[in-house]
Amino acid sequence: MSASDVDRYLSGAAQPHAQTLTRLRTELLKLIPGGEECISYQMPCIKLSGKAVAGYAAFKNHLGYFPHSGNVIPKLKNELAGRKQTTGGFQFGVTEDLPVELLEKLVAIRIQELRERYPDLRFDVTK
Repeated sequence: MSASDVDRYLSGAAQPHAQTLTRLRTELLKLIPGGEECISYQMPCIKLSGKAVAGYAAFKNHLGYFPHSGNVIPKLKNELAGRKQTTGGFQFGVTEDLPVELLEKLVAIRIQELRERYPDLRFDVTK
């Protein structure tokens, strides 16, 4: 699976869902330089050292963000207040661009978790 698989996923998504997710993809790739794009759990995902950092998906009436960890979302409950959420992800509107500050926190928490869990792997994120 590769970036071309993500391209296919996005081209098959309804509008405006695909436009919003394309913008999200761009922001995430800026925050995760060197990230490897793939499809995981039938949704676009960005991995570092083979470990999932950020996933996103289109649904009929909303979009979803998934850090591939049950520990990230609970740490941001205040920032995500008012959004439908589970420990594994949260929903956002089909035309809503997530704030870069929120994305930075989501990515940073997940990468820190991966560094602690897999100390022998590299999770370098340099801009």
